[in-house]
Parts: sequence; C-alpha cells; structure tokens
Amino acid sequence: MGREFIDLFERWAESYDTTVSGQDEEYRDVFKGYSHILTSVAHASVGNVLEFGVGTGNLTAILLDKGLNVIGVEPSKAMREKATERFPKLTLFDGDFLDFPEFDDSVQTIVSTYAFHHLTDSEKEVAIRKYSQLLSENDKIVFADTAFQNEDAMKQMHEKVKSQGYLNLLQDLQTEYYTTIPVLEKLFKNNGFEVAFTQLNDFVWLIEAIKK
Repeated sequence: MGREFIDLFERWAESYDTTVSGQDEEYRDVFKGYSHILTSVAHASVGNVLEFGVGTGNLTAILLDKGLNVIGVEPSKAMREKATERFPKLTLFDGDFLDFPEFDDSVQTIVSTYAFHHLTDSEKEVAIRKYSQLLSENDKIVFADTAFQNEDAMKQMHEKVKSQGYLNLLQDLQTEYYTTIPVLEKLFKNNGFEVAFTQLNDFVWLIEAIKK
C-alpha cells in the first residue's frame, strides 16, 4: 500500500524541500519545473480537496492560497509534523491512498503529487475504484507523478540515468512502482473516468480524470 516507503520519508523529511528545489543534481530533472507542476495541479482543483501524500505541505500551500478547503492524508509522522508546523489548522490524517477515514463533507477533487507510484498497478486500481465511489459525476482526480509513455520509454530512461551515474535514481526507478500511460489510462477508464495526460517534464505527467 505504499507503506513500505514510510521509512524513506521519515528520513527525507528534513531535506525534502532542498531536493525538490533542484539543489540535488541527481534528482534535478525529476523535479524540474516543480512550482509549475504544483500550480498545474492546484489550478485544476475545485471545491473540497482531498490531498494524498501531503509531505511538507508544498501543494497544500497553493491549494489554500487559492481559497480551497483541504483535507490532508499523509502516512509519515515526520512529514505530518512538518506540514502541521506550517498549517496548524489543517485537517490532516494518518493514512494512505487505500486506508483513509470517512469524511463528513463531500469531496470534489482528489489530488496528489509525486506519490501515486508508491502503489503497485493492482493497488492503483483498487485506489481508483475507491475514489470512483467517493466522487460524484464531474468531480475529478488530479495527480502529477512520474510515469512513462510506454515500456520502451521506461527502459530508455533507466539506461540514461545509469549512463549519467545516477545510481540512486536508477534504484528508485527500478524498485518503486512506476507505470506507463496506457496502463493508467486503462485503470481510470475501467473505473468510470475520462482521463487526459499532459507531460510536464521528462519524468512527470499531469493526470486529470473526470468522473462520468
């Protein structure tokens, strides 16, 4: 359920914002245009927003600045503490993409950045099915995450980062559950969503899925 990566985020909490700012050369291309990526997700969001993988609260900040009501879900205690320091009034739960509390208010948009790949493809489908039941017609899911055009593109990226000597990034790409656009398209369509994909950098795609 992605919980196997919690220790990573417990350790990463202190330096996460340094990494996403582009100061870590190995991950610079992954987070290229980071502010634009977050803004793109926020721009597509409406109504009451359920955010998975709040982290230190970077997307949360933009959503709140837009005047949206945000409910946060984050499995890492260290990350929750960081986000709570920034937003003491934020409603923030210990949970993950598959295990989260019921909410009194309806949700119009479900968002996440750099996190959905922590689920296997089969877990992704379970999650999307849950969200289909939670959302009403024309409500939406807006994710930004690393994915690949196809299997060949994934292999080519593995070879590229290996040739650059980025062995930590290579290990991440090979051990976490990154998937392809055709797989994601099938998962969303099979669960009642119309979905569109926009590539935002060499790694990250904006995924906009509307409940039909």
